[in-house]
Amino acid sequence: MGWIGKLLSGGDKAAPLTAAAAPEVARQPATITEIDAIYYRWLAAAGSAQAPAEAEQQILDELARLVREPVAGAALIPRIPAIIPQLMRTLQDENMSAAKLSAQLAQDVLLVAEVYREANRPCYHSRYNASPSINNMEGAIMLLGQNGMRMLLARVAFRPIVSMQSGGLTIRTAPLIWRQSEKCALAANLVAPAMQANAFDAYLAGLMANVGLVVAFRLIDQMHAPDAFPQSDAFIAQVFAQARILSVRIAELWEFPASVTRAIGQAGAAADADPQAQALALGERLSKLRMLVDTGRFPADDPFVMAGFGKSELQVFDKLADEEE
Repeated sequence: MGWIGKLLSGGDKAAPLTAAAAPEVARQPATITEIDAIYYRWLAAAGSAQAPAEAEQQILDELARLVREPVAGAALIPRIPAIIPQLMRTLQDENMSAAKLSAQLAQDVLLVAEVYREANRPCYHSRYNASPSINNMEGAIMLLGQNGMRMLLARVAFRPIVSMQSGGLTIRTAPLIWRQSEKCALAANLVAPAMQANAFDAYLAGLMANVGLVVAFRLIDQMHAPDAFPQSDAFIAQVFAQARILSVRIAELWEFPASVTRAIGQAGAAADADPQAQALALGERLSKLRMLVDTGRFPADDPFVMAGFGKSELQVFDKLADEEE
């Protein structure tokens, strides 16, 4: 869909408008509220039937209860695997030993498989002229590097949280939420240095920011009537606002760094938020628009998508495109 500017005319109203007489008015950048509304309705594949206000309020009341009692909210999702904090501490050491990290990884067969899979992706071999196949753990760690390992382990840690399945709506939305979480984390990581924010903290915040939304969709899945879907503008705005607070509360329970929890909480606030929050906010905008483009909701050159982005943001937007494995 394109955004058509208002046609400005003067003089004889019966005269045909020419291109010079009817310029297209520049599209203002979409607000995050506008993006969230479109993203939510696409994510849920919401039809036209609208749930009554009372049903929407019941869902919001339950979500608000979980915000007040985050232990109950956290109970609806699996906790990060116990080995992950140990691995993250090793990766925080700038003088980390590949042998030490390899020994720690060996404790978890699934992590070993993920590291091999990542190291053998074609993009790494073309980028670094690496051998066609990496078949030892220390070689894989050296190829991925410290930052690559940090991001890989973070993704692996969060995947069970957003991939869990319960009802039909959760089964549909879980893989989509996960894909957007990965894109958000990558975008926040890429824009963070220019904003003087910590790139890895921005990456963690990007992955963690959707945890509350996962809980919200589980509630919607359990509480909405099959013949009417909660999708009013006011409801959607409140879902995203409450889900953000719940993400902060759960991150605090899991003892995430204060810079990460603060970024999640402030990302939806004013432009004077700290750099970490600004990096996350931009990552959220870029990733949601990228999802809407990649799934055909908008063409990539639509002004709704492009408005407000400079050259550097558009470069990040291009990097978020789905990659061939």
